[in-house]
Amino acid sequence: MKTKLLDHGLEPDEVDEAIERLRAERWLDDERTAETHARRIIGVKHRGERRARQELEAVGIPAETAARVVRLVLDELDETDVLEKAIARRLPGPIRDRAHFKRVYQALLRQGFAADQVAKALVARVGGDLSFMEE
Repeated sequence: MKTKLLDHGLEPDEVDEAIERLRAERWLDDERTAETHARRIIGVKHRGERRARQELEAVGIPAETAARVVRLVLDELDETDVLEKAIARRLPGPIRDRAHFKRVYQALLRQGFAADQVAKALVARVGGDLSFMEE
């Protein structure tokens, strides 16, 4: 932000003063920004922990802040519930066959969910009946 303000012709002292005022009023706050983004990424887009951290880091949030905020949001929103919503979005009906199971499984991994959580949730979806896997 400092560079952009300087590029617009403001004096360095004015820029420093403006940035300090914005920080004091919490308009510039990495933690607050990260939490807002994390809530959207997890709560609306239904991303898992790994993907949420990656997306936050991609917009310039430090890795430590991203990890802390993602964990906080996942604890509040219940990670299992977020995964179930992601599954419902990807899987409007029953799992048809082995290839379908694999596609849904891999899509959820790409969304940043842990492999063991995804497998457990999908197996629960089919009531533990994995007979289609033998096909």
